[in-house]
Amino acid sequence: MKIAVVGVGAVGGLMAARLAAAGHEVSALARGQTLAAVRERGLRLVMAGQETRADIAASDDAAVLGPQDLVIAAVKGPALAAAAASMQPLLGPATLLMPAMNGVPWWFLQAAPS
Repeated sequence: MKIAVVGVGAVGGLMAARLAAAGHEVSALARGQTLAAVRERGLRLVMAGQETRADIAASDDAAVLGPQDLVIAAVKGPALAAAAASMQPLLGPATLLMPAMNGVPWWFLQAAPS
């Protein structure tokens, strides 16, 4: 399954690392220092004393990543409007969109393709 995670902080990074470890084709839409770190070092996850590393594709341009089977929006509330606009190229006719955040606003799914 092609899965893009928008926002690879604590929540998105955990989900991306676990999904990659499960064998999914995971990519990240990120920016700034986060983008640079994921490109250089991948995602490092330490759980129960065990460390795993996931090398995933990462870009600040959703068009580079292309349409996905699943898009996970894992950004903080104040960044959601900008993230929603930037993730449009990730959404195809059968793409599932999953919010992974606290307090999803009423308008978030209003512009999603039907």
